[in-house]
Amino acid sequence: MLLGSVEAGGTKFVCAVGNEDYRILDQTYFPTTSPEETLQKTVDYFKKYPDLKAISISSFGPIELRQNSPKYGYITDTPKPGWSNTDFIGYIKKNFDLPIFWTTDVNGSAYGEYTMATLFNERINSLVYYTIGTGVGAGAIVNGEFVGDLGHPEMGHVRLKRHPDDLDFDGICPFHGDCLEGLVAGPTFRARTGKRGQDVPLTDHVWDIMAFYVAQAAIQVTLTLRPAKVVFGGGVVSEPFLKKVRAHFTELLNHYVDVGDVEKYIVMPLVKENGSATVGNFALALNELNK
Repeated sequence: MLLGSVEAGGTKFVCAVGNEDYRILDQTYFPTTSPEETLQKTVDYFKKYPDLKAISISSFGPIELRQNSPKYGYITDTPKPGWSNTDFIGYIKKNFDLPIFWTTDVNGSAYGEYTMATLFNERINSLVYYTIGTGVGAGAIVNGEFVGDLGHPEMGHVRLKRHPDDLDFDGICPFHGDCLEGLVAGPTFRARTGKRGQDVPLTDHVWDIMAFYVAQAAIQVTLTLRPAKVVFGGGVVSEPFLKKVRAHFTELLNHYVDVGDVEKYIVMPLVKENGSATVGNFALALNELNK
């Protein structure tokens, strides 16, 4: 059985075909340019697979997830130039008469991690997945279902207590300045230091400042949702960085609630090379087909 996955990012699209065992059989990627050019490349890729049974799309946003909305399937008021009010699902459905699942990029990643945890017999019912890269977002699953009713969560834009050594930094979010994304997204390295993140050694104090903020995000979802674990992925995240996050988390939470072993609670993705969304899409496409 062939299942399709689209991880639609603001920088690139990753399209893949896999099977019901969530194994990638073929994959391609291309830059995110105009909606017409990018969506046509997506269509052209999947037309090579006439036996495709279902497709799941996890997209950058904001997007409209409410199926009773006339703009269901749209990318809505996104800061990505040229992509506001793009009828993503409509374009795909014009070309494929298949079940199509539609969600956010971070929801797709969260579902991939949830699926892999199940395969590894972790026996969990909930988790939160954060991606920290060019932007910051998060998806949450509780009792096997996505969180959100009026829309999808925007946990990358929560407000935080400022680090005392970072009060002069205004943040880079065009909407909120110093929200979580404005303080820890990849471009904040250049804004703070004049260097790219990969050129800033982990001994630099800026990493401790960022870990202080990321730890607060982990505390917020811990106290709000009480998930089984919190997963951090994306280009900014590494195991040495998460070690700093865990230290701040432990200090700030001050043992108020029990999360067990913090090294098993705040973790890197099970799916390597930021491939969680592709695995999640295969699982979601299969779910959609079996409805």
